[in-house]
Amino acid sequence: MTTPFVTPPDIRSALLLRQEIAFLDIRHEAAFATAHPLFAANMAADRIALEAAVRLPRKDVAVVLYDDGEGLVAQAADCLAALGYSNIRALGGGLKAWRDAGYEIFQDVNSYAKAFGELVEARRHTPSLSADEVAALIEKKANIAILDVRRFDEYATMNIPGSLSVPGAELVLRAGNAAPDPDTTIVVNCAGRTRSIIGTQSLINAGVPNKVRALRNGTMGWTLAKHGLERGSVRRGGIGLFEGAKDNARDVAYRAGVRHLGVRDVAALEADIDRTLYRFDVRDEAEYTAGHLPGFHHYPGGQLVQEIDMAAPVRGARILLTDDKGVRADMTASWLAQMGWEVYVLETGYAGLLEAGPPLVLPKPDPSHRYRRPYEGTESAEKAMQAYLDWEFGLVEQLRRDDSHGFFVI
Repeated sequence: MTTPFVTPPDIRSALLLRQEIAFLDIRHEAAFATAHPLFAANMAADRIALEAAVRLPRKDVAVVLYDDGEGLVAQAADCLAALGYSNIRALGGGLKAWRDAGYEIFQDVNSYAKAFGELVEARRHTPSLSADEVAALIEKKANIAILDVRRFDEYATMNIPGSLSVPGAELVLRAGNAAPDPDTTIVVNCAGRTRSIIGTQSLINAGVPNKVRALRNGTMGWTLAKHGLERGSVRRGGIGLFEGAKDNARDVAYRAGVRHLGVRDVAALEADIDRTLYRFDVRDEAEYTAGHLPGFHHYPGGQLVQEIDMAAPVRGARILLTDDKGVRADMTASWLAQMGWEVYVLETGYAGLLEAGPPLVLPKPDPSHRYRRPYEGTESAEKAMQAYLDWEFGLVEQLRRDDSHGFFVI
């Protein structure tokens, strides 16, 4: 098939006007991580047949493909057309044209979520403690609770000594159990920076009575400061709302512009076939597997905020979240709304017929095609970790130069 071309200014205009567009880098992830536009999403050409139905739910959505001269566009366009996609274009000149137009190039993966996290810290002055300061508090058995907001498998691989696993969006739901004494200082950590900044600010935004601090630079900062990590931990924080948490989370969502819908409202939303609608259940995996609403994919809230480009590559689409307890959906939605998404929370629905079964999990890519994140596992070189942190520190300035993000911070 002959694929029509669009220009870099065409793409930038669509993004600024919040039109629906899937701007797809069709190289493998390892190449994508070296250089890409801010709102580009990665979908390797040889994975389109596996991923498109889940990640691009509307067949007539505007899809724009690019590579960096590898000659992948024709193959990817043919594959999408064979799957029924009808609005396929290519970025004329590929990534080189984007550079030549003077537009900003970003590195790594989940770049715009990470840049947003840095912007949150810069705007809200999210409080943090260094690795040495936290180690000293542990040493003197201070009244602290260290809450690890990564996925449980990341936590089980290695964690800050004595910490509990309380993944991302679970924080507001579980902080009252993890730190029932309001005089306990809560320390929030992830592997690097983004999830700990968002987690810390989530608790502050939701009005937790405790003092809350992020562990600056997460497990990478901890390792660079030569402190030891635990391995194989299985400690999990139980459910326990602090006083006012549910109402406060709702207020945070409202302030961010999130709208709450009933079942009839959702039917009207779903009936709009000219818009892409992503539906995510942001509870934990065990809850989802036990029973979930039909049509909702599982994506834990904290991970959804960081990995939104992977979960929802159609920029400008609508997002509908569900959570039987409300708090996780409200807090997740509040962050997505600040990142420029039109996001809704489903109010009800769990009294009806639920489907049981595990989440859909797409096959993992060939390890040789995957970008090795400097913050995962236990074998990363210190030089790579420090380079990664230095990159994150520069993201706010990159956002300023790019000037297309549309983020706001409440």
